[in-house]
Amino acid sequence: MTTFDNRERGYENKFAHDADLRFRAESRRNKALAEWAGAKLGLTGEALDAYVKDVRKADLEEKGDDDVFRKVKADLAAKGLTVSDVEIRTFMDEALAKAVSDIESAKS
Repeated sequence: MTTFDNRERGYENKFAHDADLRFRAESRRNKALAEWAGAKLGLTGEALDAYVKDVRKADLEEKGDDDVFRKVKADLAAKGLTVSDVEIRTFMDEALAKAVSDIESAKS
């Protein structure tokens, strides 16, 4: 095996690791976002669990975070709740940062 092959394998492993980390962190972020929005919507128990699943499914609609953002924004608006885009995006960013931190600290 050449040095180039070893380096290539290293990059492939890092890419796979980073993709896994991103997926798990986004999944945790989506759960936290759904719980946050669900509390505003007055959801508890099984209804909240179902909402978490719906938000996670929404993330599969398209690449990026806009699908999750739109779902939560629409759900809040449908209940007559006014939550600014900035507030939702800020929560999403903070929840993602916390999820990454939690995942990385769990590995240590």
